[in-house]
Amino acid sequence: MTRVEVDEDLCQGHAMCEVEAPSVFRVPKTGIVEVIGDITADNLEAVRSAVKHCPSRALSLKES
Repeated sequence: MTRVEVDEDLCQGHAMCEVEAPSVFRVPKTGIVEVIGDITADNLEAVRSAVKHCPSRALSLKES
């Protein structure tokens, strides 16, 4: 099972994650990223792209 971790101290609200995987991430106008959906086989590549393109490196994937 793959899950995403958010380092709230690093998140600057750029919302690149929401652009890459809107079914999993939401970024309020003022605030940090919220994980709103599950990682599935259908969206795993989009989530990986979101992690890769996070400007502040606030996201990471963990396998369990």
